[in-house]
Amino acid sequence: MDLKSCSKCGKIHPRNYKCNIGRIYKKTDDDKLRSRYAWTKKAIQIKDDANGLCEVCKAQGVYTYDGLEVHHITKLRDDPNGLLEDDNLICLCVYHHKQADDGELDADYLRKLVKERRRK
Repeated sequence: MDLKSCSKCGKIHPRNYKCNIGRIYKKTDDDKLRSRYAWTKKAIQIKDDANGLCEVCKAQGVYTYDGLEVHHITKLRDDPNGLLEDDNLICLCVYHHKQADDGELDADYLRKLVKERRRK
């Protein structure tokens, strides 16, 4: 195997390896929306409304407090106006957030859980 010293990170890589050190990450429009202070406040509010629990886990009788994230049920690229809408936001653990992003959790089921949270 042909190796070379990387000028970006100083490590040894295979000659055809592309090192990501120093690469500039271009923010998407969704990233720009999520970096706003209003989004940060809204995410904290949604987690508080969910009592600091994953709402899917709670519906299954399991209480998960760690690794909570706020998920947009309708993607921002489909509806940028849904950034701060309570009905479009749900508190999920990392595992269920990944499932929701992959389409393994039905959006209607997530909306039902949001309605239950909002009733309380």
